Amino acid sequence: MYIYGASGHGRVIIDIIDSFEKIHGVFDDNPHVKEILGYPVIGPIPDQFQFKSDLFIAIGDNETRMNISKKLESRVRFANIIHESAIFSKRAVLGDGCVVMEGAIVKVNCVLGNQVIINTGASVDHDCIIGDYVHIAPQATLCGGITIGEGTLIGANAIILPGVKVGEWCTVGGGSIVHQDVPDGFKWVGNKLQPPLLPVSQ
Repeated sequence: MYIYGASGHGRVIIDIIDSFEKIHGVFDDNPHVKEILGYPVIGPIPDQFQFKSDLFIAIGDNETRMNISKKLESRVRFANIIHESAIFSKRAVLGDGCVVMEGAIVKVNCVLGNQVIINTGASVDHDCIIGDYVHIAPQATLCGGITIGEGTLIGANAIILPGVKVGEWCTVGGGSIVHQDVPDGFKWVGNKLQPPLLPVSQ
């Protein structure tokens, strides 16, 4: 497997997989990063690079992860990573390039899009639909029947109550309790809706 990203999220991914998966190379666009957890960082991916195996984009920022995946999707297959301590229902659906981290739970009839992060200890209950490029942060709880739109960040320890729809490219602050639908581009902090965020450049 190849890894794209040599910062904090990259360290987490390498720590999960390097005991059972051969890492062929680590890429990063930052010229000052030369090494990560003992692995040399090659630098940016050359335009004509021939991949020998799958790639995982280990970048936590949703928009950056989206842009990289769109740039590379015609050249390489994206790996999925599910930690051995995670619980992932055999009746849930997983897209490409996703990670389900330590202690996370994804229940029956959930559908995860592409490039989704289910972070440490997060819980996604039955019949949830998670869009592409979403990040569910550590210990967040999604109750049943929730829809999370593309590119949205659900902060650490946030709770989304049953049946709520959170739109595309939203941010839910850490520790929030979301009890009503959130329109596209809005921010939710605590128990209140905040003014919309700036639109994401697509």
